[in-house]
Amino acid sequence: VQLVESGGGFVQVGDSLRLSCATSGLTFKINSKGWFRQAPGKEREFVAAITKTTRRTYYNEALKGRFTVSRDNDMNTVYLKMDNLTPEDTAVYYCAGAASEGLLFPAKTGSYTYWGQGTQVNVSS
Repeated sequence: VQLVESGGGFVQVGDSLRLSCATSGLTFKINSKGWFRQAPGKEREFVAAITKTTRRTYYNEALKGRFTVSRDNDMNTVYLKMDNLTPEDTAVYYCAGAASEGLLFPAKTGSYTYWGQGTQVNVSS
């Protein structure tokens, strides 16, 4: 299974950006996908997650309202729409995949088996 993120870049405060995470290989192994981010010198932080069958979504409460996770029909591609971006959103954004649909701890990195290489998002003031 390979996860590949795209859509990162340089934006200004207040801008929006949509990230994509495409799955290739044994895609049937992925039943949940999450987004995490990591800023320089900080721990990896949970952003959002979504499940395949039930389409249940989970959010970091601090980001809910500005960030929206969605997926295509077969969940081969998952999206993260980010609105009203601030410099504090500057980070590398990672996509993660899990075999389980019923994530007990969707916000924990250990819940996910597969990880992408990340895409850099830079927000300038």
